[in-house]
Amino acid sequence: MPDTEQKRKEAQDRAEELRREIERSYPRSAADRIIAGLSSGRSGSFRINRLKTDAGSVAGRLGEIGVAYKRTGWFEDAFVIDPPNEKKVREDPMYERGEIYMQNLSAMIPPLMTQISQGQDVLDMCAAPGGKTTQIVSLSGGLVSVTACEKDRIRAERLRYNLSRQGCTGVSVLQTDARKLDDFLRFDRIFLDAPCSGSGTVLLDDPDTYRAFSLKLVHNSAKLQLQLLRKGLAMLKRGGVLVYSTCSVIPEENEDVVRAALKDGGTELISPPEILREIPTIECPLREALLVCPGEDHEGFFAVMFRKK
Repeated sequence: MPDTEQKRKEAQDRAEELRREIERSYPRSAADRIIAGLSSGRSGSFRINRLKTDAGSVAGRLGEIGVAYKRTGWFEDAFVIDPPNEKKVREDPMYERGEIYMQNLSAMIPPLMTQISQGQDVLDMCAAPGGKTTQIVSLSGGLVSVTACEKDRIRAERLRYNLSRQGCTGVSVLQTDARKLDDFLRFDRIFLDAPCSGSGTVLLDDPDTYRAFSLKLVHNSAKLQLQLLRKGLAMLKRGGVLVYSTCSVIPEENEDVVRAALKDGGTELISPPEILREIPTIECPLREALLVCPGEDHEGFFAVMFRKK
């Protein structure tokens, strides 16, 4: 079989495997919505960096360079643009100056779920390339102490670069596996955007977005996710909040991991701010969780908050 034909066949098999898993995991109507969302195109989006600019200035600049945009009702810092305009925005000086950060809307959710206040100690367990870390600093005005972990050397360097460009000082970057952090460490807020299968980011008409997908990856990711989650909860201060998230729509990586951690005791789930309910979601068995339906503006995404009793 020619190499190109073999690759095409492998891509078809992976896409079909993902479809079957979604259909197995959800009621028919929900499965159809998810598959339709993964079959649609996806807009571009970014958020402003409050340390360097404001929404009005960015809107004005977009008008100057002829880029149309729309806003969201649940996050005033977010801008949504048509995909062809992404290149124009990336080439603009405001991008190079770190005044904006290109990021899917769904990935902006975790730092908005819990209040981040001056003086808090914050841990980002899987931080690279820095989207959530820089958003945390932007939202806090740089008034929180942030520890950001990344075990891969190259990704850690990318994290440091993005922090520098965004003007995020006071962030301690640790090139380490978060599971190896000292047990005596304690944090007020912990963000665990766990490594996952990426099933929520797939575009079914673009094999490059799911060439790595497999149920084996799902199973292996779920094991790692639970290890990371248990470690994070162990480092959480009493009354502290941990946000667990993935860019997956597969329950094994989401509610199954959460339920396993809850069985350990000592924590409870809490509901997200009501404004985030404006985001298009799929009904999740965990009523406190947000399960974002993939679509034109959003990647599929899961997020839930634990509070330490």
